[in-house]
Amino acid sequence: MYALTDYDYFLPEALIAQEPVAKRDQSRLLHLNRETGEIRHHQFTSLTDLLKKGDVLVINNTQVIPARMFGRKETGGKIEILIVNYAAARNNRTGGKIEYECLVKASKSPQPGTRIDFGPDLKATVTAVHERTCTLEFFSEKPFDDVMDKNGVMPLPPYIKREQATDPKWKDKTTYQTVYAQHKGAVAAPTAGLHFSGNMLYQLKDRGVLIADITLHVGYGTFMPIRSSDIRDHQMHSEHFIISESTSGMINAAKADGRRVVAVGTTSVRTLEYVADEKGRIHPGTGNCDIFIYPGFTFKCVDAMVTNFHLPKSTLIMLVSAFAGRENILNAYGVAVTEKYRFFSYGDAMFIE
Repeated sequence: MYALTDYDYFLPEALIAQEPVAKRDQSRLLHLNRETGEIRHHQFTSLTDLLKKGDVLVINNTQVIPARMFGRKETGGKIEILIVNYAAARNNRTGGKIEYECLVKASKSPQPGTRIDFGPDLKATVTAVHERTCTLEFFSEKPFDDVMDKNGVMPLPPYIKREQATDPKWKDKTTYQTVYAQHKGAVAAPTAGLHFSGNMLYQLKDRGVLIADITLHVGYGTFMPIRSSDIRDHQMHSEHFIISESTSGMINAAKADGRRVVAVGTTSVRTLEYVADEKGRIHPGTGNCDIFIYPGFTFKCVDAMVTNFHLPKSTLIMLVSAFAGRENILNAYGVAVTEKYRFFSYGDAMFIE
């Protein structure tokens, strides 16, 4: 149960989705009963029938920023960066200095003082070098967000193997974003939410499903593999969250009434379980969530979840294994492979209850 190899499974590369479906709510939905292990197959729009009146559907309204940018050093060498602390840096900014921590990819690691040209509207200087990242100070006569939106591309996961920067037909700035995204700061999408259309959310509300939003800015740590053979030795990354009074009130009322709390995505699950007390009550506030959920964890708040299919040996497959049972999850994944479901960020979804 604690060995990394316990969370491995066979996945044909052809099943890794490289692009989204034409209409976001037309993906497939595997329905897993975590008590019996029973599996049923649906279209994602069937979720409107699987949810019940009075359920509280918790969504993560973070907005993915086009944090991946390409430039050149003064020497002419190519360089690629990924901003990793956008939300925290904006919240803590003093004065006019625009400074972000970035992952940097170059043929030779830049040193402090290195100047980088990202085009006519944006320059930067490396001010500090850390173990895995560099701090860059940016300079622009235009608002930084406008320049980033123009020059940056969405930080798609490494298993999506196409070059979006030179392929204009890919509209990742729209498709790799939930329809309810509001607050800028994530460098990865809360991908379970990508399946919801505006019309489907309207239908859910019309049927009496309550929708509550939280914010968790998904960080680059979500892409980091576990390197320890014993998963209990893994150090989870930290991500900033915000929970409002209205959301906590909706969730607490549902728990008191015996109604279900249904989390959309592992980001929502981790945030809710991080802040929940022993009775499953939620308190409003902000903070940094670094909870690592794996089998043996006792869930206090979440009763059901919508999620995607996750990478082998990832913290995310461990979370859903904790919720539904490792054998149930691996069996469901095996069925999904046989039935040729599409996997990972742009892939199909699961509903676990």
